[in-house]
Amino acid sequence: MTAEGRNKGKIVVLAGTGINLALGVLYTWSIFKGAIAQSIERGGAGAFTWDPANLNDPYAVCCLVFACSMIIAGKVQDGRGPRLTALIGATLVGLGFLWISQSNAYWSWILGFGVLVGMGIAFGYSSATPPALKWFPANRSGLVAGIVVSGFGLASVYIAPLAQYLLGTWGLSSTMLFFGIAFFLVVSLFSRLLQNPPPGFRPKGFVERRRDSPGNIGARQLFEDINLTPSEMMKTADFWKVWLLYFIGAGAGLMVIGSVAGMAKSSMGGQAFLVVAILAVGNAAGRIVAGHLADKIGRCRTLAGVFAVQALLMFGAIPIIGAQSPGALPLVILTTGIGFNYGANLALFPIFAKDLWGMRHFGANYGILFTSWGIGGFFMSKFSQALMVSTGSFTSSFAFSGILLVIGVGFIVFMRDQKETIRRAISRQLASETGKG
Repeated sequence: MTAEGRNKGKIVVLAGTGINLALGVLYTWSIFKGAIAQSIERGGAGAFTWDPANLNDPYAVCCLVFACSMIIAGKVQDGRGPRLTALIGATLVGLGFLWISQSNAYWSWILGFGVLVGMGIAFGYSSATPPALKWFPANRSGLVAGIVVSGFGLASVYIAPLAQYLLGTWGLSSTMLFFGIAFFLVVSLFSRLLQNPPPGFRPKGFVERRRDSPGNIGARQLFEDINLTPSEMMKTADFWKVWLLYFIGAGAGLMVIGSVAGMAKSSMGGQAFLVVAILAVGNAAGRIVAGHLADKIGRCRTLAGVFAVQALLMFGAIPIIGAQSPGALPLVILTTGIGFNYGANLALFPIFAKDLWGMRHFGANYGILFTSWGIGGFFMSKFSQALMVSTGSFTSSFAFSGILLVIGVGFIVFMRDQKETIRRAISRQLASETGKG
């Protein structure tokens, strides 16, 4: 890869990270949720009148719409390129926040935050990672994907305190209007920096599979040119295994993210928003670290470790969140660890998609796989809030998530690591050629 190609690749990575830094507002939902809950408690003219059991519904719907819209957004990205895809995302997110800034009605927030913002995030998110991966060789896929998606996780570091300040100064409606205008401008500007490599571009280390011998892997090849269509992908057993694992990993993390501010309120009061920001640091760090580890020790080993640690954290959380007044420090450490492991999923599963099914249809393929993230987030968010209202505690939902994660580790043991398979084949061929020499 030429110096010019490396520079363009870095610009695309920075632009994708910038877009995700804006669209990661999703992870700040617990701050907005807290403001709505306070309005319900205060009552009076113009107050929210929702059922407390439905407080997570706009967030849950947003997760589901985000995931389902990734299929359409991925096809647009594959066919029309990342710039138009990002611009559509900017417009939808801006319209969604504008809509909810004008109403306190439950269904307005379902439509505005749940549907419009969810679709907008999908288009913006779909525009960021694919072009970045195309500029770099396969042995850097994990790190590149980790850096780009880290922006989404890191967003709450600045959005949480900013939202808390604006809510206290301007109120909820004006804060939503501000975010709508700001995110539209930021994502639109960064979209101009996104671009795919020119036709025929091949990063260092990419060699197409030999047409005369499809199973043959050359000694210097680092990856095969595997390109499955969405219909071909969905016929493979690997797809359904990966889908189920993504459902488990994402659902467990999104359950905590959607309610973390409420969990921290009893011990941190008005400073509970800090837990959201601290969790975001773990979320972003998990994406970068897991991406790097996946390049070094393999995808499946990294994912198994992530799930195992996440399960331990879920079970370890039960006595902490079950206490009448959880200590601030244990809660911060716990949520940071959960955020770290959740973030790792968002770096690892795009790499699985690239390794197993290729880059030609990556947008559509990953969009279909990403439905598991949305369904997991929707189910676990609704389930967790319902249990909280009925039992007064989050302990049951943490226990359930921990059990699912343990089951996930069992699934990973039987998964095929495409990169490791190719690496072993290369080693065998090198040994054979050395012996012949």
